[in-house]
Amino acid sequence: MPTTALTRGPVQAAERSPAPDLARGFMLLLIAIANTPYYLWGREMNPGASHPVDGSTVDKAVDFLIITVVDLRTYPMFAFLFGYGMMQLYNRQVASGTAEKAARKLLQKRNVWLLVFGFVHAALLWMGDVLGAYGLAGLIMVWLFFQAKDVTLIVWTWVFGGLLTIGTAFSVVGGWFLAQLPADHPEAQSIAGSFAPDTASMEQTSYLDSIAERLGYWSLGTVLQGLLVLVVPMMLLLAFWAGRRRILENPGEHLPLLRRVAVVGITIGWLGPLPSAFDHVGFIDVPDHAAIVFYPVQFLTGFFGGLGYVALFGLIGHRVAQRRTGTPSRNLLVTDGPFVGAVQAVGKRSLTSYLLQSVLCAPILAAWGFGLGQHLTSWSMLVFAVVVWGLTVLFAVWQERTGRRGPAEVLLRRLVYGRPAQAPVKA
Repeated sequence: MPTTALTRGPVQAAERSPAPDLARGFMLLLIAIANTPYYLWGREMNPGASHPVDGSTVDKAVDFLIITVVDLRTYPMFAFLFGYGMMQLYNRQVASGTAEKAARKLLQKRNVWLLVFGFVHAALLWMGDVLGAYGLAGLIMVWLFFQAKDVTLIVWTWVFGGLLTIGTAFSVVGGWFLAQLPADHPEAQSIAGSFAPDTASMEQTSYLDSIAERLGYWSLGTVLQGLLVLVVPMMLLLAFWAGRRRILENPGEHLPLLRRVAVVGITIGWLGPLPSAFDHVGFIDVPDHAAIVFYPVQFLTGFFGGLGYVALFGLIGHRVAQRRTGTPSRNLLVTDGPFVGAVQAVGKRSLTSYLLQSVLCAPILAAWGFGLGQHLTSWSMLVFAVVVWGLTVLFAVWQERTGRRGPAEVLLRRLVYGRPAQAPVKA
């Protein structure tokens, strides 16, 4: 009979599937790259693309690539993996005898602590934190939909997707009308200014003053990104559906689905940002006050791009699993090779690696720290981001070799599960 107490602890290393960890590990590189424009403070930004308006040809090429492949495509993918992980955790608890109510309570406790982690992360280092958005969306979606039937999950995904599509269509029409206003019109200037990227917390020379700037940005962004934009709720609903079918744990049983989603999702995900990218590099000319229309288009097509990336890593995970012979070694670097094993090591410690990026970036780049962000350009900031990700890989590999979990994961597990029960000492 299921018990109201937890009958098992956190997931063990041998229970992990390669696809989710590969996806998390590689996407942390793209997250580091996606955050780069916000560290380039002290310069004019494109209101429709959140990248510097000036720069060399190399800078513009880097911006074009990031806008097309990275911007607003990584956080939807992580939202899916977050929801999928919740379903995995729930399934393991229930299968081991934990009551469904207790397992759901565990999920909600974890979501609350993620919200707390996000608040602290934003207060200390990074206003663009996404942990808070995931924690908030997780609380709402688990409460409303975690026990819903499969058809309900799909129907509500369509409902949210329809609302987002309608909103995007209205935005495109509205953008066309806005384009008719002259650039010097007061309303046009107000609109362009309100959508310019907010780098105020990066420009603050006082660390204490920067905290208020970061928390203000984070509070609004958590609600907008986590709920109102609808992309994260849609991803969580699909992740609940996919998690019940163990699609990423057993990708070989779902290859046709994964291939279709990868092709269609990535195609839409890369075509959607092209107008914004072309405008940013000067191939087309859209007034700044009308360029805000690019954001809803990016959100909508980013949903498809994120799904496509998930499916792609499901296919890659299948190939990795096929190469495993016999009983896998406990060391991923031996089991799957140095590179693939290293990326999985980062994915296993995704929370630590994500927070470590801010530790390595903010004090060096922000004005309250060394202020390097004012002197970098798009291409040099890209190099910096890749180096930062590389350092997190080295840290994860060291922890993998020594059998350690990420410190942030250890703290979250302790907060969610409590201290492990101690075996009685025999006399």
